[in-house]
Amino acid sequence: MREYFNFNDGWNFSKEKPENLAIAPEASVVVDLPHTWNKYDGQDGGADYARGTFYYTKELPAFERKPDSRVYLEFEGANSAANIFVNGKKAGRHEGGYSTFRFDITDLLNQGFGEKNVIVAEVDNSANHIYPQTADFTFYGGLYRNVNLLVVEPSHFDLDFYGGNGIQIDTRINGADADVTVKAFVTNPKEISRVEVRILDADGHVAAQTTEPAAKENEIKLTIQDAHLWNGVKDPYLYTVECSLLENNETVDEVTTRIGVREFYVDPQKGFFLNGVLTPLRGVSRHQDRLGKGNALEFEDHFEDAKLIKDLGANTIRLAHYQHAQDFYDLCDEMGFILWAEIPMISSMIAGPEAEENAREQMKELIVQNYNHPSIVTWGISNEITIAGESDELLSQLNGLNDLVHDMDKTRLTTMAQVSMLPKTSPHNQLTDILSYNHYFGWYGGEFTGNEAWVDKFHEEYPDRALGLSEYGCEGIITYHTDEPRRGDYSEEYQAAYHEHMAKIIDERPWLWATHVWNMFDFGVDTRDEGGVKGRNNKGLMTFDRKTKKDSYYIYQAYWSDEPVLHITSKRFKKRATDTIDIKVYTNLKGEVELVKDGQVIATQPAEKVVVFKDVALADGENTFTVKAEGLADTVVFEKVAEPEASYVFVDPEGGAVTNWFDTLNVDEVEAVDQINPDFYSLEDGISTLLANEEAAEILSNGMSSLANMPIKVTMLKMFGDKKVSDLLTMLGGFGGEEMTPEKQAILNKRVNYINAQLQKIKK
Repeated sequence: MREYFNFNDGWNFSKEKPENLAIAPEASVVVDLPHTWNKYDGQDGGADYARGTFYYTKELPAFERKPDSRVYLEFEGANSAANIFVNGKKAGRHEGGYSTFRFDITDLLNQGFGEKNVIVAEVDNSANHIYPQTADFTFYGGLYRNVNLLVVEPSHFDLDFYGGNGIQIDTRINGADADVTVKAFVTNPKEISRVEVRILDADGHVAAQTTEPAAKENEIKLTIQDAHLWNGVKDPYLYTVECSLLENNETVDEVTTRIGVREFYVDPQKGFFLNGVLTPLRGVSRHQDRLGKGNALEFEDHFEDAKLIKDLGANTIRLAHYQHAQDFYDLCDEMGFILWAEIPMISSMIAGPEAEENAREQMKELIVQNYNHPSIVTWGISNEITIAGESDELLSQLNGLNDLVHDMDKTRLTTMAQVSMLPKTSPHNQLTDILSYNHYFGWYGGEFTGNEAWVDKFHEEYPDRALGLSEYGCEGIITYHTDEPRRGDYSEEYQAAYHEHMAKIIDERPWLWATHVWNMFDFGVDTRDEGGVKGRNNKGLMTFDRKTKKDSYYIYQAYWSDEPVLHITSKRFKKRATDTIDIKVYTNLKGEVELVKDGQVIATQPAEKVVVFKDVALADGENTFTVKAEGLADTVVFEKVAEPEASYVFVDPEGGAVTNWFDTLNVDEVEAVDQINPDFYSLEDGISTLLANEEAAEILSNGMSSLANMPIKVTMLKMFGDKKVSDLLTMLGGFGGEEMTPEKQAILNKRVNYINAQLQKIKK
């Protein structure tokens, strides 16, 4: 039987390369895994977190094993490239920061009895050809998941194919029964080898069983009588599949996995169907990092995240923007979440064949390692990949990825998340089986109503294309409060108002196959400085530390949860410098909602998702209010004060308003730069090149802010690295959701020409 040994404890971490790869360096600190070297500097802002090559060294204790056994070293995640050495000799290299990989290290081990062995992991998160390189999140470096040692017999289920477990299982509903196909891949099968498959129900009873002679590739068919379906969050019923490799009377290897029997399809006019029932997918996106931990999470962290999402009432999660930990996929199987799983081909295509192959390798690993999870219904091939423009090469690469997925998995759909500015007419929208858009109308530009206007028009013009919202959201910082929320104020009230609108319009459109709030939790982005909070994206429904649910959390709970909800908003907006206030309540209850003060009912309203008691009088000092409905109650204290609380309002030290150059500029008078002088800056330079010059950086920031009609700060621009500015600028005209007509394109071109002319005045 195979043996597992976990080696998370007692690694020597060094920022310098050891002189001898078989000896732990002196200049090191002892760390336990999971570990990232960016858990602090990747979350504090400044776009200066450590990206480079660092070293983990561990002396393995001596262990006893059978003479002919094979030993595998398994890494569940090392970001983003890793060279692995055993006793000074290279075991292999892996490129891709989010998937499991293994090396057979048997022949590199010291063979003498009681001898120890030294493992060195050279881990690199610096800029290279490995996806992702351009994205709005921190690329934490490190051995941030488990490291294990596997000891197996010479004959065993395959451990060498893209980090999988050697078992691939498909199910098909057949009347009341389920047909199950188990593909088992065996390394070094013998003539006497047998593969035995047992399927156990949730109570541990055998539901199906068979034994067949073993070959390298085995396809074994079984039937589950009166199959119990996996029905999402309503009934996430799982079967356990035990695959054993037998030799005579001995089990030499065994792999256990779980499956769910379900079927699904997407109707472009009606929406997502699970087991024949219309099931609109409504949920959130999730990043895998935490405050003070980075991406070095443990099971308890994953469990808490899953539980918080379940309490929200969501039935789907988009796992952004890379492969997540197996613990989380397992939890989603158990809790019934329906998943969108994707690779980190994001924001901009990396040029060259190495990057193209890396995207394909990461897709292969994602599918092979996660094939058996019933929670996954779609594979995402990219996210906002056209930010830097469309090209024939990009379209060809995406078509190749789409074909690869269909070759590897005949049972699931392909999808991609499109950047908001991508025209509806783009061929990218005809590429995958289903698609979604990332829209932020009402935050990065435009108004709330731009969201429903856009999706309704797409649905009308392309009735055969299943459409969803892969991202939507806005920043909400629990420090800031106002009675007059507006776009860009970072207040908790604006975020709540935004999501009130979005929850309503989504609820009215079940044909949107899936919608995913961006994001469930605030997350680390070292390039950001938003609302005075450095180093993170504040669009979460909950805070980065998971301690606080923002008001926007509760509006979705009111729409999605089956549990009773009654929540007064703006509790943190305690000090009020007005005689009257509006008291807003979110609820999924029926009947009447009562507002109580000093034991007396002062107002009642019919229960709706959003209930507003308007012009409620405040007495001097503290005022305690309670709302009641159907036996539930929620209480808040507001304090009437003489002057507004200054700390409730964000004051941007750089100036929050956009001074739009083009409001006073006659664009008809702008002439294009006929010929670029390479001795001066221009839009043909990379963004990082322009940002290195203070004057050019200011022009770039002002120009992009003017095009987008929102502040685009230098810190935000840093995430685009060496991308050409000319590619990115032409995309910014669509932030508000308006169609790009030829007339508008002509105006945009002239504005871009003006920016270029200003840059050409600055000598390099």
